[in-house]
Amino acid sequence: MRVLHTADWHLGQHFLTGQERLTEQRAFLDWLLATVQAEGVEALVLAGDVFDTTTPSHAAQELYYDFLVRLQGTGCRDVVIVGGNHDSPTLLNASRRLLRALRIHVVGGVPADPSEQLIELPGASGRPGLVVCAVPFLRDRDLHLAVAGETPDERQLRIRDSIAGHYLALSEHDLVRRLREQDVPVLATGHLYAAGGEAREGAERDVHIGGLGVIAAEHFPATFDYVALGHLHRPQVVGGRAHIRYSGSPVPLSFTEADDKQQVLLLDFAGAGVPTITPLPVPVTRRLQRFHGELDEVEAAILAFDNEGFRLVAWADVLVRSDEPSPEVQRRVQAALKERRAQVLAPRGVRQHRLTEAPDMAGPASEAPLEHLHQLTVEEVFSRRVAGLPPERAAQLTATFRELRQLLAEADPLAWGGEEFAG
Repeated sequence: MRVLHTADWHLGQHFLTGQERLTEQRAFLDWLLATVQAEGVEALVLAGDVFDTTTPSHAAQELYYDFLVRLQGTGCRDVVIVGGNHDSPTLLNASRRLLRALRIHVVGGVPADPSEQLIELPGASGRPGLVVCAVPFLRDRDLHLAVAGETPDERQLRIRDSIAGHYLALSEHDLVRRLREQDVPVLATGHLYAAGGEAREGAERDVHIGGLGVIAAEHFPATFDYVALGHLHRPQVVGGRAHIRYSGSPVPLSFTEADDKQQVLLLDFAGAGVPTITPLPVPVTRRLQRFHGELDEVEAAILAFDNEGFRLVAWADVLVRSDEPSPEVQRRVQAALKERRAQVLAPRGVRQHRLTEAPDMAGPASEAPLEHLHQLTVEEVFSRRVAGLPPERAAQLTATFRELRQLLAEADPLAWGGEEFAG
């Protein structure tokens, strides 16, 4: 069976100062449809973060459903979609029964009956071709994490054991065992941060404070022939095991991802065992570009910038390291940007770092660029408020804060304006 693994679409994302990404995301989905058809993909697996917030816009939802409708004409027989930490399980599951009639299997959150995470997909002959352990993002309530008085280390250990136990229970289910004995391959999904994965600052934050890398490659049962992961936006292999992979985000979602190579993964299963894995590069329609350096370097780089080959005007992150007066820096860089405005725009303006401290300024404050409150997430504001506390106390408070935010956001998403609450 031929399967395509993708994740982290983040439909409806607004970039930095509010620029929407739907044009780029629509271009990716058009390419994906053509690729599914051209490659003869029989099953599509989406490993979480369909949307960027728990309250996606109508335009983002329309893009999602339009893609699923058009996918029906490609020859792809089945689709498996699991929820990520950005997704609302309730929203994803609202259309679950209707989509099942189109052989689109949605697991927005952990169901009351764990066996509902097991999905048997038929092959072209009608016989079982693949069994999917469709595990969504595991929220705190799924892992029963609230234990009074436990230390951060104890909490981390219990998170790891709970996640590993969840996967082990599915791998030992009678359906999985029976099909595996019939030489049917087993694929598991996950939306988490696995040890050894490279997270990008500002792009993916650990979904369990104090628990970075709580699950490692060895915690996935050997029964799984392939583990399709989401959450980390850079394509990568976990723990040196080629069959445990993050597909990465198909559209670069921040300047920290400017140099990543976007891709999806094509999997060819020939019975039980690790599939043949082929990365398929995703064409990028909008380039994210960094111009960092001294004033002369940045000015020259902008004037020489060539956006040929990209359909949309590039977005730039401009950081000038200079002791020149700020008005002069702004004048020169803005003039260069104006001259190249058909090629590149700077959505958040021009930032400046001084090379030396001003005589009337001392201490760390002069080493960092000025930040405004509206540029920070609620999570970032809280983390700075507890930064001066003892590490153990900060970890306990942050864990409680995240659990409260999660419960409030799920009970009343509008109370948070649809803002992400877990990275």
